[in-house]
Amino acid sequence: MKKRCFWVDEKSEIYTKYHDEEWGVPKYDDHELFELLILESFQAGLSWLTVLKKREAFRIAFDNFDIDKIIKYDNAKIEELMQNAEIIRCKNKILAAINNAKIFKNIQKEYGSFSKYIWKFTNNRIIKNTTGELHTSTPLSDKISKDLQKRGMKYVGTVIIYSYLQAIGIVDDHDKDCFKY
Repeated sequence: MKKRCFWVDEKSEIYTKYHDEEWGVPKYDDHELFELLILESFQAGLSWLTVLKKREAFRIAFDNFDIDKIIKYDNAKIEELMQNAEIIRCKNKILAAINNAKIFKNIQKEYGSFSKYIWKFTNNRIIKNTTGELHTSTPLSDKISKDLQKRGMKYVGTVIIYSYLQAIGIVDDHDKDCFKY
């Protein structure tokens, strides 16, 4: 049997699949980066498993995370999302998703892609946690969080950004005894 990171609920197929195939794998595609940023912002105060279980519903509700559609969401679409019991119905998070989509788009224009922007913080290097210490934030997540907030993004505090960096593979935080280490 494969040894996984301590946080993986081995009884949850969706969690083990996410850990084994997705978490910590470097991502460079702006669509994937956008989806995970939005999902991480909805995770605030909740478990990641809760978000994973609702991921497909989020994809449907948020037009497959089509940034050009999301930036145009109006009050009718916001109300539709608020009525959708399949997703996390927090109006502030929904409004933040729309706001963050606009800022994400501005970053794409400024840097050529969001990928270039986010990876520049590490000079395109993966940060591997070799100490085994658990972190919820680091100076890197502090720096990125502050920059995104300065640009006007919401729900991008340092803890959310650290989790995001793990999810997109900029930070490799697999446990030393995990088969993915």
